[in-house]
Amino acid sequence: MSQSSSDAPSFDSIIVGAGSAGAVLADRLSADGQRSILVLEAGGSDLTPWVRMPIGYGKAFYDHRINWKYSTEPIAGLGERTSYWPRGKVIGGSSSINAMVYVRGHPEDYDDWANEAPGWSWADVAPIFKRMEDWSGDAHPQRGSGGRLPVCDISDEVHPLCKSYLQAAAEAGIPINPDYNAESMQGASIYQLTTSNGVRASTAACYLRPAQRRANVNVITHAHVTRLLMEGRTVKGIVYQHRGQDCIALANREVILSAGAINSPQILQLSGIGPGELLQDKGVRVVLDAAHVGKNLQDHLGTDNLYRARVPTLNQTLRPWLGRIRAGLIYLLRRSGPLSLSVNQGGGFVRTRPGSGRPDLQLYFSPLSYSRAPSGQRPLMQPDPFPGFMLGVNPCRPTSRGELKIRTSNPLAPPEIQPNYLATAEDRSAMIDGIRLVRRIAEAPSLATVIDAELLPGPEITSTEELATFVRDHAWSVFHACGTCRMGTDPNQSVVDPKLKVHGVEGLRVADASVFPIIPSGNTNAPSIMVGEKAAELILQDND
Repeated sequence: MSQSSSDAPSFDSIIVGAGSAGAVLADRLSADGQRSILVLEAGGSDLTPWVRMPIGYGKAFYDHRINWKYSTEPIAGLGERTSYWPRGKVIGGSSSINAMVYVRGHPEDYDDWANEAPGWSWADVAPIFKRMEDWSGDAHPQRGSGGRLPVCDISDEVHPLCKSYLQAAAEAGIPINPDYNAESMQGASIYQLTTSNGVRASTAACYLRPAQRRANVNVITHAHVTRLLMEGRTVKGIVYQHRGQDCIALANREVILSAGAINSPQILQLSGIGPGELLQDKGVRVVLDAAHVGKNLQDHLGTDNLYRARVPTLNQTLRPWLGRIRAGLIYLLRRSGPLSLSVNQGGGFVRTRPGSGRPDLQLYFSPLSYSRAPSGQRPLMQPDPFPGFMLGVNPCRPTSRGELKIRTSNPLAPPEIQPNYLATAEDRSAMIDGIRLVRRIAEAPSLATVIDAELLPGPEITSTEELATFVRDHAWSVFHACGTCRMGTDPNQSVVDPKLKVHGVEGLRVADASVFPIIPSGNTNAPSIMVGEKAAELILQDND
């Protein structure tokens, strides 16, 4: 050990991870100037064009300098294929490399959370979503203005094919919804993005940089946390590697793990908090036999239908060098054009099954088509040489559950990730229903007139068995991992309590997507930011 605890620096709070929730915590906890805050981030700076330029996430998804580049174990439901899981290893975390789509989730999602963790109902969290937003679209009583997080209405900037998509959805019986984050989620929409003036609005930009201007905040990058420093079942600090040395930092009040749905449970297990048999097998001393650390892993699984178009798409803009140069100049001069947007420009939420007020399928419309890389070895988005677009879908609330386990006691080794996609008949059926819904939209007049051919799955793939094979061979992660340190009141069924304190351990909380009891109906970045906001409230209330 390069440093002993006797000469280690101490801070009131240590936050592990400067990502979607951690950056929020750093800002909110330091605002009064009374608490000393240390933020440890395994990655480095986010000041790179591939982070700041919105469409640059296609490169960021495979850049080892800012990305953990995880891969799962072989998955039975995908024919023993592995799945590539990008996660942000950078200031801002996954909010610095995601597709920037802003979705709160459905109110019933949070009422379900509150059944397991009182205090997390929609009535509890809706004011937080409103407070954190700076919404650029039409004013609405449920939308926020003046908050830290810019949320941009891009409906006047999207590709013209998005209008065809919306009209086709309406022709297929799906209403057009101008704001899925307001009164209702149901309907086809243009997605809202966390961007500002054509630049990504990550939590690094919106929360952490304001916090770093305060004297009571210290951020250390390239600091890889290896374990918690514990006395019995009380957390005293953190052990981390920095510049080739093992370092210690002490926490006067508490440590907050905000390292995400992969790294937070991994750190707990490496520290002896997790399934006892697993830890013993990996040579880790058991501090607390906590069976659910790493369990309850959830993710959204999606498929794309690929179409060749009769009209130009973004392929003709972003594949040729001349088109790229023109788009680059427009972006540099005006901070507008296709480089200022996500490729998932349209989408929405559709209820197809009776018995619920919530949508059960999420749609994605991209006026661009590309070859999706099966591994982390080549760029995610290489536009096809023909005019093409994609219509994608994922079930909103999958019922399959996976697990995360440390592979070894070596803290630098990636964990074993097993999502168990399509483990239930309900999930398999929902995927096939989604493809059929997408086809119904594509066959509506407004899209049928611009489609030359369906390339994937292909018009010959029609039976349930054939579609199930297509899903097995082509389904992909939507990158919404969560649930591995789930909230709940019962320590035998959860990892943290409703105040995000780890059951059975003193001086330790978890605040990130790992605490979600149930995956929300939509993208997970906005809920992760909300968790950071609410965690700060809970901590400040406890410390008053």
